[in-house]
Amino acid sequence: MALGSLGTTTKAKPVNIGEIVEKARDAFNRGITKPIEWRRRQLKNLLRMYEENYNVMVEVLQKDLRRSKTEAVLLEVDYLINDLKNTLHYLDEWVKPEHPPKTFVNMLDEVVIYNDPYGLVLIIGAWNYPLQLLLLPMAGAIAAGNAVIIKPSELATACARFVADTLPKYLDNDAILVLEGGPEETTELLTHKFDYIFYTGGTNVGRIVYSAATKNLTPVTLELGGKSPTYIDNTVDIEVTTKRILWGKFINVGQTCIAPDYILCTKEVQDKFVECAKKILREWYGEDPQKSPDLCRIINSRHFSRLQSLIDASKDKIAIGGRSDPQDRYISPTIITNVTPADKIMEDEIFGPILPIVPVENAYEAIKFINAREKPLVLYVFTNNDDVRRSITDNTSSGGMCINDTMMLMGVDTLPFGGVGNSGLGAYHGKASFDTFTHKKSCLVKNFAAIGEKLASGRYPPYTEGKLSFISALMRKRHGPSLKYLPYVITFALGASLAYGITVWQKMGSEDL
Repeated sequence: MALGSLGTTTKAKPVNIGEIVEKARDAFNRGITKPIEWRRRQLKNLLRMYEENYNVMVEVLQKDLRRSKTEAVLLEVDYLINDLKNTLHYLDEWVKPEHPPKTFVNMLDEVVIYNDPYGLVLIIGAWNYPLQLLLLPMAGAIAAGNAVIIKPSELATACARFVADTLPKYLDNDAILVLEGGPEETTELLTHKFDYIFYTGGTNVGRIVYSAATKNLTPVTLELGGKSPTYIDNTVDIEVTTKRILWGKFINVGQTCIAPDYILCTKEVQDKFVECAKKILREWYGEDPQKSPDLCRIINSRHFSRLQSLIDASKDKIAIGGRSDPQDRYISPTIITNVTPADKIMEDEIFGPILPIVPVENAYEAIKFINAREKPLVLYVFTNNDDVRRSITDNTSSGGMCINDTMMLMGVDTLPFGGVGNSGLGAYHGKASFDTFTHKKSCLVKNFAAIGEKLASGRYPPYTEGKLSFISALMRKRHGPSLKYLPYVITFALGASLAYGITVWQKMGSEDL
């Protein structure tokens, strides 16, 4: 199945995809990527690339999305740098074998979990955050010891060209490779066998990637999206709430997978929100937001036309905004009120600067509304009522939640980020990125000690009731004090007994004399 829904772009330079895949796989098979020294060297070189090309990264983001410097730095460049510094700091700790608790039957054995790389990883990036969503998972895959092929989004042409031209100057060209191209190249890539696939993008293409992966039983992470709801009750500080929601919605002009997609609130709260939003948007973007340097643009004409059709379908419900300029791919920050579930704006993820408000009577009705739809990537709740917060948390399912703010959970590297159901599969960020690209290989190490063999000898034929009872007793689950130090206690006890026996024997010998 071709990935036509990815869109079109200029034709990439002809490449032999099969050769690229085999080159990267051969690098992994030769053991190049496994040593911790190699991983650390690549990550340090990647950090150097970020630092030496800091301004260039800001420039290419501006070219593709007219991204302001502030948003480019906070949401992509510094975000990548901070994540990478965190990975380098903890890498030695993360790669160490893990030693889980042991049961009584294995008290004399070694129980280990090794952190093995999967092998050859394919990472397919997205256009809305064309550097962060490609390079951040790549760093996690490298840290875990994998060979990597990355495929930048063909829609963010300047960023794709930057990655393709710059990355090979800093990283191992045998084990970390960049493949440019559009739907045709991505479709061919997916015919090859990979050991892990990481995809960020829309749900429809995510299904195609998942289907291709199943042919080789390849594990995947799918970072998708969906309609992330925002519930507001009447206990909040409405000005602060409005600022936080508008900020989360209109950075990158709504082209963010975790942007608030729609609001659920009472009509009373709706009116307060709209009045507050008028004032705040005027303060942020001026009387003519099109002239503001702080508003991005829609990525291409196809997406612009899609968003324009949503505005046209709800013209009579526009409370703020609604202006557009197809030549500039500009759509003003737009708020639509009194929206119903049947309105076109509620059919699919908006992914643009349009914020619909659906009136509900209370939190219970909001929960019913949310649960009647696909599970969202993020659920936002604004309330000072602990019972409301707890009720929504306990009675809904989403990839993540953020209470009384939007987007900010992305900045907490100890929180795994990922979807559930239609909004995605798997998670990453911080240590979760390392774990995503790591196979946890379980290992039991037995020895040939006589006492261990004697205890386990009941498993050998001929079977008897006595042997069965003894083995069952050994294997029975016990939840008392930790057995972690039991082998040392036994060794100490045996040593003490032996020392006592020798002392007694010596004493008896001296008495005989």
